[in-house]
Amino acid sequence: MAFIKIDRENFFHNLEQFSQKCGSKEQVAIVLKDNAYGHGLELMAKLSAEFGLSRAVVRTLSEADRIVGYFDEIVILGDRATVGDNYTFVLNSLDDISLAQRGSTVDLKVDTGMHRNGIMTEEIESALALIQERGLNLRGIMSHNRSADELSSELFWQQKCFREVKQRVEAFGLRDLRYHFFNSATALRLDSTQEAFIRLGIGAYGYSELPDLYNILDLKPVLSLWAKRVATRVLKKGDRVGYGATFEAPREMEISTYDLGYGDGWMRSNGYAPFITAEGLPILGRVSMDYIILESSADEVCIVANALDSARQMGTISYEVMTQLSVNMERVVV
Repeated sequence: MAFIKIDRENFFHNLEQFSQKCGSKEQVAIVLKDNAYGHGLELMAKLSAEFGLSRAVVRTLSEADRIVGYFDEIVILGDRATVGDNYTFVLNSLDDISLAQRGSTVDLKVDTGMHRNGIMTEEIESALALIQERGLNLRGIMSHNRSADELSSELFWQQKCFREVKQRVEAFGLRDLRYHFFNSATALRLDSTQEAFIRLGIGAYGYSELPDLYNILDLKPVLSLWAKRVATRVLKKGDRVGYGATFEAPREMEISTYDLGYGDGWMRSNGYAPFITAEGLPILGRVSMDYIILESSADEVCIVANALDSARQMGTISYEVMTQLSVNMERVVV
């Protein structure tokens, strides 16, 4: 099967860049949801702890249970709140509050414009009262940006909305709470030193989808995707390969099959516009479930060295290229 290389030095470099911008490692929470953006949940948790991070963010309780020994606190974005020594559950609705186990530690998410998750601003007082009634340990208030990675003023409008949320919470009588609002893109655009912590996702793995104007940190890709040679043959001019015989050899050429396909999370959808690998090799014909074909006889070929560059070929974003890679694929630290 194809495999993934994880560059430890690049990962630590990215974490150091953001730690310096925030003021300390304590103000960085590493986002490890969805298999650490395709990099490997347990592996990246171990490396994050090795670097010195003490807080992580995941999607589910099952993810948190797999990395519990690495962090002082794990923030869980989307699961029923239960009592746990170092778990903080995000409450996304009034229903979440009602279903939460008494005594659980929680952060309340407020919708400041994303309109995806979080209570509405007009529900703040009701939510806070219900949290007290339910006997929950409210640790903080959070929100999420909808346009931080776009060149617009919406980030500042949403930041203003979040300040108004804080005023309403304090007017309710709660003053010793933490507030977190920054993701990777927000941390690149704004001063991060006053945040309780930033939720560092894509930036940790070496990418920014921001316009070049905001690429003020020297981020380095952590993940590279490699495929291994399975078989080699020589095509005659006019021979066709792959499903549908969509590629016809323009000359005699030596080709090889490599062990990567859509069964491994590599998209077939770009088959009509040949993907060019990191080594400059076009994929010949359609992507199969387990294989691609390249004009090469090398034992290993690098398919992706920079997920942002690869994503632009496919008309998508770096997140999708990485998160869809199979969890069964071997990840090797280099």
